[in-house]
Amino acid sequence: MLSGRRLDILDPSPLDVELSDIAHGLARVARWNGQTQGDYPYSVAQHSILVLDLFQNHNPFATPAGALHALLHDAPEYVMGDIISPFKAAMGGNYKEVENRLLGAIHLRFSLSAVPPATLVKQIKKADREAAYFEAVHLAGFEPPEARRLFGTPSVPEFDLDQFERLIRPCPTREAHDRFVTTFDALSAKLDAL
Repeated sequence: MLSGRRLDILDPSPLDVELSDIAHGLARVARWNGQTQGDYPYSVAQHSILVLDLFQNHNPFATPAGALHALLHDAPEYVMGDIISPFKAAMGGNYKEVENRLLGAIHLRFSLSAVPPATLVKQIKKADREAAYFEAVHLAGFEPPEARRLFGTPSVPEFDLDQFERLIRPCPTREAHDRFVTTFDALSAKLDAL
């Protein structure tokens, strides 16, 4: 890792996880294998912030720990990349096991429970699917009926122009990185204040 840490992906230690590495990697990993509109790839860092926003919209009384779990839901992709769901399914269980071990180490590194409660996982998955719907329609060229068939109908209204610019407009890597770190720091400060 650029931080100087050596991460054993098969047996990850929380001590080898650094926020700087996560933000760096996620800001450079493209969602939809880069098959999106815009001058820049839409990054996993941006997707993570969108999922957090949707999660908080649905769960206004969520704890800072729950919100941090939502932000970090795809954090293993900083080293594993963003593999599309059909390919993950074809790869089988070992991939998911490695991903879950890494996610657990990331959670522990930031003082979260290694495995979040099932209810929280379900809430985050709902926000993740809604984010995928909006990305599919606004960035990846899907028609709304196809996106609804694949990801379900979102329970939040369409974005207004200001939200679109803030949440889903592909942006330069440095901006995606900085927004991810700023969001993480704000949530961590709330967690530390408890």
